[in-house]
Amino acid sequence: MWRLIKALLFLTLLAGTALVAYAYVGPIFFPSDFAAPTKEVTRPVTLETN
Repeated sequence: MWRLIKALLFLTLLAGTALVAYAYVGPIFFPSDFAAPTKEVTRPVTLETN
């Protein structure tokens, strides 16, 4: 049972490390995945004046 707990703990730490590494290194290797969607939005605005 202790082996299973150690294995799950190790996998959890490995997954956390991989996630942090992807967050830091990902924009360098996969810039399109991290780019904000660019789309021009034009909407009419009606301003109320007194």
